[in-house]
Amino acid sequence: QVQLVESGGGLVQAGGSLRLSCAASGRTISTNVMGWFRQAPGKEREFVAAINRSGGSTYYADSVKGRFTISRDNAKNTVYLQMNSLKPEDTASYYCAVRLGAVLTSAPSDYSYWGQGTQVTVSS
Repeated sequence: QVQLVESGGGLVQAGGSLRLSCAASGRTISTNVMGWFRQAPGKEREFVAAINRSGGSTYYADSVKGRFTISRDNAKNTVYLQMNSLKPEDTASYYCAVRLGAVLTSAPSDYSYWGQGTQVTVSS
């Protein structure tokens, strides 16, 4: 089994930055595609970014492209999401997830294991 724990969320002003971390335990995630998703109240879970096993390929939602960066440190069994130029519409609970397939995809149903989420609130 694998456990995922997100951290780094908080309250930030528009234009500010946050760095989210997703620490995995129980087994290595070095062979897995990893994704970040977010969910705001009243909305469906939304794809944010994904990264392949080596970190050499990334995939971003249009809404965050150019502002967010996904990365990983397989030696630490951790995935990161650097969020810059934050906007109030980025306010949501952010979740990391494990995909068992090798292709970077955006559908939540393609991901098998999920963390508990960390809240990001961006004030105007």
